[in-house]
Parts: sequence; C-alpha cells; structure tokens
Amino acid sequence: MEEQSQNYLDTYLSSLSESERKKYQSFSSDYFCADEHNANLCAELIRIGQKTATCSLNYWYESDEEPKPTVGHLLVVVDWNGKPICIVEIDSVEKCKYSEVTAEFAYAEGEDDRSLEWWRKAHWDFFAKECIELGIEPNENMVLVLERFHVVHQ
Repeated sequence: MEEQSQNYLDTYLSSLSESERKKYQSFSSDYFCADEHNANLCAELIRIGQKTATCSLNYWYESDEEPKPTVGHLLVVVDWNGKPICIVEIDSVEKCKYSEVTAEFAYAEGEDDRSLEWWRKAHWDFFAKECIELGIEPNENMVLVLERFHVVHQ
C-alpha cells in the first residue's frame, strides 16, 4: 500500500477502539475503473454514498491474479493519482453470471442513470475488452464477482 493510503488508513484505525480495530484484518488501497475520468468519478460517487457496489470478472480471482474480496475488508479508495478519498468496508461478496445481474445491483453501482440497460452496455464493453486482452471469449454466462460496501471514513 502506498504511504499516503497507509497513513490515511492508520488515521482511521487509530480513531477506533481497540475492540473495533481488532475486527479488521484485511486492508488494501485502489482506484475503481481503468481510466482517469472514471476512476475519479467513481471515487466521488463512493464518497457521497451513491455508489455502494462494484463487480469484476471472476477470472482474476480464479487465476490468482488478484486476491479474492472478503467481507470485512477495508479498502482505501483513491483517485487516479493515488490521493485517498475515503475508506469502504466490504459488506457482501457473491458470484453471478453477467446475464443475471439485477436492476437493483445496477442501481447500487451508482453510475450514469443507474439503469440496468446502461449498466449492461457499459459493463459489456468493459468486460469484452478485458476478455479479449486475456484471450478468452466474452459471453452472457461469464461469471462476475459482485461486491457491496459502505463508507466507514472520509
């Protein structure tokens, strides 16, 4: 974790009681999305509580490219330049086929008009590009990991 994010996390953890601190055992820092505009937009949507969910290809976790998200994990959300914006705690993690993502989940993702129609188009474009880069075929049955979270510090 970058020093700036670690300091931000340490400040939050030091504000908690010892028993509250002990419940947290997993920490990381990252931005959302794959470009500066969307990373900064998502960080702000998370900070204001509009974005309370995210998803990613299960492939990354099955291939051990990324650590699997876990309930109770604290994530320092940063902007594209690495500036800490807030800290979220993961509330739930589940797998779901792309074709089975619900309108309620699309709304919780908090982006654009929050509709399932917009979510499907934007995420198809994003995941199809990722799949092509990975040499795998994008399809309606690709498995996603859906995460829900809430802001604990800003």
